[in-house]
Parts: sequence; C-alpha cells; structure tokens
Amino acid sequence: MWAQPDYSNNFKRLQARLRSLAGKAIEDFRMIEAGDKVMVCLSGGKDSYTLLDLLLSLQRSAPVDFELLAVNLDQKQPGFPEHVLPEYLKALGVPFHIIEQDTYSVVKRVIPEGKTMCGLCSRLRRGALYRYAAENGVTKIALGHHRDDIIETLFLNMFFGGKLKAMPPKLHSEDGRHIVIRPLAYVAESDIERYARAREFPLIPCTLCGSQENMQRVEIKKMLREWERQYPGRTETIFSSVCNVVPSHLADTSRHDFHLRPTPTGPVTNNPGELF
Repeated sequence: MWAQPDYSNNFKRLQARLRSLAGKAIEDFRMIEAGDKVMVCLSGGKDSYTLLDLLLSLQRSAPVDFELLAVNLDQKQPGFPEHVLPEYLKALGVPFHIIEQDTYSVVKRVIPEGKTMCGLCSRLRRGALYRYAAENGVTKIALGHHRDDIIETLFLNMFFGGKLKAMPPKLHSEDGRHIVIRPLAYVAESDIERYARAREFPLIPCTLCGSQENMQRVEIKKMLREWERQYPGRTETIFSSVCNVVPSHLADTSRHDFHLRPTPTGPVTNNPGELF
C-alpha cells in the first residue's frame, strides 16, 4: 500500500513552485474550464505521476469545478507490473480505468530490431486513448509533457524534419474531436525528477522504448543538458523564444506577407535599384 512520506521545507517549496507553474499554464492557455472531464493519461513514469498529483492539488482549490479521471493503457509488455497503478490509484481514491490492448506485439512485429519504436507505439497508444475519451464523455486529455519535452521537440524538428515546430501546450487532435492539454508545459524536467523522488512514486519503467539509448531524442536531450551545464539558464531562454515568435523575422512566406512597400515616412533613395 502506497503512503505519503514526510516532507521537508525544501520539498514544500518545490511543490508550491510546480503547482504555481502548472496553474499558470492552465490559466495562460485556458486548459481547463468549468464542467470539464479531464482524462489524465498515466503511464507510470515520473511525468504523468507528477501531472496527476498537481492536478489533484489544483482541483481542491480551483475556482471552477472539474472532474479528473486517470487512465492507463496496459500495452501487454512482458513483465509489466499490472497491479502497481490500480493499487496506487485506489489508495488515493482517484477514479481510474485501465485500457488493455496488446500494442506491444504489434510494434515488435512491425518495427525491425534496432529501429526506433516510438513513432508507431505513440500512434497506437494515442488511438486507444482517443477512442476511450470519445466513448466516455472526456472533454480534455491531459498529457505529462514538460518544458524540456517541448524544447527537445523543437530541435528534433529543426535538425531532422526541417521545420520550426515544437509541442504546443494545448491543441486539437488531428481529427478535431479532442482537446489535448499539457499542464506541465512550464515545468523543468529536473524539478519533476526531484519531485518524483521526494514523493516516492511507484515508477514503472518503459521496457518497450525507454531503453532505446540510440534514439534521436536521447541525443538531443544530452546536447541540451550539456548546454545547460556550460551555460546555466540557456534552456529557459530557449523556451522563452518559443513563446515569443516574430514571424516577420523568419522566412515562411505562408506566415508573413513579404510583398513590402515603403511607408510615406520611411527612408527614401534616389536610385530604386540601389539596395546597399
């Protein structure tokens, strides 16, 4: 049976900061509204445990009433400790549901050995969760992605996809039927790691894709952590840039009209062909 440990003042300050950051993200992006049924996708990792913990805390003092439902997808990975999450959630008194779907066998059959499994695994997992949300009156789907995930996605898209694209704190699903929210968008992964250790969450490692150390995301994570060691605060600065975009100073003709004309008060040249 899981029980809350005693906490130090340092932990209480950390908890207050994470709660504040999650609350600010929810407010800034209007993630949760009165009457919402929020499905918290719980994987058994540090991020989703922290997400559920903070949402439960915010629910108790929020100015609007909303419902929380924890949902886990049991992908039938060999050795998966299927008793851990139900026992934990029952002890908390949180409504929950376990979806059982053997996506593990599909991924292992389709993806060649040594290749990254995350793409297909994510699509199958997303499909199962979206289906359950549609069938059970869920209005918001909460995921545990944090600030570092958003920045890593930015660099993954730049380096390997040729796009200036990150991971939005709130979005419509591709079919437009669901609203996905990421209340941890302002929270650093290092703080989540500290929080999870102090809370002693019963973590469940992902044996399907979590052990793939050659993944591009792992390399990006290493790069960013090295930058942060050399230049403390760089990660926060990069995230600030995602929140302060100037389309006119990029080069996407679909986002900015480059058919510019001089204004009456602008600089005048006697030679229209003279550019420099």
